[in-house]
Amino acid sequence: MKKNQGFTLVELVIVIVILGILAITAAPKFLNLSGDAKASTLSALKGSLESANAMVYSKAILQSKEKAATETLENPEVNVVYGYPKATADDLGLVIELSSDEWIVDATSVAGKVVITPKPLVYKSTAAEACQLIYSESTAAGVKPVLELQTQGC
Repeated sequence: MKKNQGFTLVELVIVIVILGILAITAAPKFLNLSGDAKASTLSALKGSLESANAMVYSKAILQSKEKAATETLENPEVNVVYGYPKATADDLGLVIELSSDEWIVDATSVAGKVVITPKPLVYKSTAAEACQLIYSESTAAGVKPVLELQTQGC
């Protein structure tokens, strides 16, 4: 009588299925996909703001308002500083859509700056903990606004 040792095909399939189920349930705990998504969303917002700034600046040139420290463009009425949108929640809200359901827009902390944070995250004071975009308005004619992307805390 010959004695075979080893696993049957059915036993191997059952073990592989169990390992697959364990991998599916454990993988989200080890992969931080939500942080990557928030960082990508902030990067896309930065690109949108850069495009909106270019359009507002070109409109300011057409209306000869690109060299003034403070002006108001017409249609829509956007307050500009040296031709770029002023760092207020209202003025940035006119040039890009920032839904209050998705974004926290804080324009009260520092004059001339707006901090945009994805919800449900909150504003962090240190860059090491931050997941935010800081918009600093233009400081002189011909100087673009500074868009600082901080994604360490996403």
